[in-house]
Amino acid sequence: MITEKEILLAKHCISFATASGASGARVSLSKSVMDSCTMFNGKLDKVTHAADRSIYLYLFVEGRYGTFSTNRLEKEGLEDFILKAIDMVRMLGEDKDRTLPDPSRTATDAKGGKELGLYDERYETSDSESRLKKAEEFSIFGKVAEEGYTLISEECEYSESSEDNYVTDSQGFEGRHTETCFSCFSEMTIQDNEGNKYSGFWWESSFSADGIDADGFGAKALERAVRQIGPKPRRSGHYKMVVDSSVASRLVSPIISALNAAAIQQKMSFLEDTVGKQVFPEGLTLMDMARTPGKNGSRMFDTEGIATKDAPVIEKGVVKQYFTSTYIGNKMGIQPTVEDISRPCLMPFIKGEDLSNKEKEVSLKDILRLCGNGILVTGFNGGNCNPVTGDFSFGIEGFAFKNGKTLHPVREMLITGNLMELWSNFLAAGSDSRASVRWQIPTLAFENVSFSA
Repeated sequence: MITEKEILLAKHCISFATASGASGARVSLSKSVMDSCTMFNGKLDKVTHAADRSIYLYLFVEGRYGTFSTNRLEKEGLEDFILKAIDMVRMLGEDKDRTLPDPSRTATDAKGGKELGLYDERYETSDSESRLKKAEEFSIFGKVAEEGYTLISEECEYSESSEDNYVTDSQGFEGRHTETCFSCFSEMTIQDNEGNKYSGFWWESSFSADGIDADGFGAKALERAVRQIGPKPRRSGHYKMVVDSSVASRLVSPIISALNAAAIQQKMSFLEDTVGKQVFPEGLTLMDMARTPGKNGSRMFDTEGIATKDAPVIEKGVVKQYFTSTYIGNKMGIQPTVEDISRPCLMPFIKGEDLSNKEKEVSLKDILRLCGNGILVTGFNGGNCNPVTGDFSFGIEGFAFKNGKTLHPVREMLITGNLMELWSNFLAAGSDSRASVRWQIPTLAFENVSFSA
């Protein structure tokens, strides 16, 4: 954890920099620790301990700007470092748009670091023996019956980490964010009776030591491998597409990237000039739930210290905001917001149905049943999306389904098209986003999607 002495040192860096010629300064002090145990085929393979600390300086000098970092946290060494950094900034070109943010926009309620409840005190009492015991519990190699396949290898890693970040600037802002993370990853490789190999993986993470459960964890990774046995070819054509919640963010991330004002300023966004306009179907609502206590990805402020808030990004198809840093806001002459999204949450939706009853759960099975026939995508294999036009081409793997039931695996297929056209064919969104990830994107469904064999 960051000590009070280190906080005082960060504040000293601010006062020393401004006394030495900087018109403004920001300091970000970070410390992190990660311990992990990796099992290979049921036996301990590797133990890792990694610790990191760094201090970042953001210096504004005579209309110029520069960033610098070091892991030295001694007062005398930092003072010499700052003096040299200021001299280097003076040699850069002027950029009047580089300024500290308006103090009225910065967070005032995040000085303790634990306001969002993302720190589990039990992390402090954990030791190597308890971590090894948990890794052994997650490993299932040699504990499962093999029918129709041979389990070739299992790699299972259990890790625990903590991160502490303190930010302050010359305008009086102070903010702190502290969190723990307990996570497990498992990857299985199997071979079928014909010698074909398949792999499957699963992962979970939580700020809480109770957030991941060993029961059935490895079985999920194994199931994802076994289900790939016996793929069959599928003809090219237009199908309904269901995208599993574990990979659905792949179809949302290009939208969020296109809403970044820096991309718009560089003419690299297919969503330029869309704020306040309905460019998506009414069923699409994407929220930034930045301040939800106890949820991965929540934060009280961004790297500039700007206070976050729960707010719509796209509401009933209408684009509500761009993500605009102070610099890009100054450069474009628009009102800055936050620099990027914190915790995107896509709301449940079924075309033609009223989901105002928040108690109703919409699962993958519900969406498969709704769509009837089509292709369920469970993985993306490469591909890209053009940020200017929104045209995309992604390799996929998954399953053909009929009457809401999966039939057989499919591989080596492509989906192609344009993101705006894809979302105009939006059919449904579930309520099954994974709790262990920052991006809360549930199972999605679209119609009339072009698949190429």
